[in-house]
Amino acid sequence: MSDKKDSKEQKINIELDDSTSQGIYSNLAVINHSPSEFVVDFVVIMPGNPKAKVRSRIILTPEHAKRFQSALADNIRRYEETHGEISSKEHPTIPLNFGPTGEA
Repeated sequence: MSDKKDSKEQKINIELDDSTSQGIYSNLAVINHSPSEFVVDFVVIMPGNPKAKVRSRIILTPEHAKRFQSALADNIRRYEETHGEISSKEHPTIPLNFGPTGEA
């Protein structure tokens, strides 16, 4: 006979503290990889500020990166089914010196 515990899915209790639940805004993600990991830096670029700050870094194994890609694609598909297609530029440029310009 098989054990009932083996046939049931294990549940994971995921805790989310108040600070983390607020989230961190990011308008740029920089992704690098090595043979053993993917590193995703979430960055904030603000108009008129020449510095961009990494707000969060996530390090994933290649297997988890692929699972993340699949889960994100599935969520984007479901979002677009409800809210319409998300418009995006094919290769957006990142302005390194954006903000007000002018001469005095």
